[in-house]
Amino acid sequence: MIPWEADGYEVAFTTRVGGVSEGPYASLNLGRKSGDDVDRVDENRRIMCEAIGADLEKLALNYQVHSARVERAAPAMRGKHADGLWTDEPGLPILAMSADCLPIVVVRAGPSEPAVAVLHAGWRGLLEGIVEAGAHAVGGGSLTAAIGPGIGPCCYEVGEEVAAPFRERFVDDVVREGRLDLWTSAERALRGAGVARVDRLDRCTACEPDTFFSHRRDAGRTGRQGVIAYVAG
Repeated sequence: MIPWEADGYEVAFTTRVGGVSEGPYASLNLGRKSGDDVDRVDENRRIMCEAIGADLEKLALNYQVHSARVERAAPAMRGKHADGLWTDEPGLPILAMSADCLPIVVVRAGPSEPAVAVLHAGWRGLLEGIVEAGAHAVGGGSLTAAIGPGIGPCCYEVGEEVAAPFRERFVDDVVREGRLDLWTSAERALRGAGVARVDRLDRCTACEPDTFFSHRRDAGRTGRQGVIAYVAG
């Protein structure tokens, strides 16, 4: 796991390392619908929560559908068709999963009342406004964000039907030689939504098979990593 430091919060981006799953899902796969054994996935989620001091029984997550919807989390929440969760409730862990798409966390910084959002942002979600929806959900103060591991501009080849709207929205340089830069696109979306500080990991999931799952690299037969966060009580 890769921790991200933010005062008043516990946040970590997970990797594929340190779990109990096997084969293409080895080892810390968090996705129950990935094709992996669900008992192993549940154990992986327990390992993840223990590593960050989160309450597994309260863990909230969405049914992700590449949308721009961000829901307020409730303890043990499941099944909402959305791609973001936010909370201002201390000790309520929220999880967004990915396997090439970007896991993003946004927090209220400084003296404001704490609130945090986690987002699953692929190309569809970025164009539809998932980042803006997440920033709006936790708005009301200075905002800080981090963009976690996702497929990089080194590996993300796209067709013109994807490249054109990204050039139009995020400036021409986010597409070079048919490859899309999700990291820069997300950063520009965050800054446009009023986020004062944006940290980027700039680690490509497709380039690091020993560390990350990648849907594109592994032709869909793979696990899920993500970002988990909560307001520290």
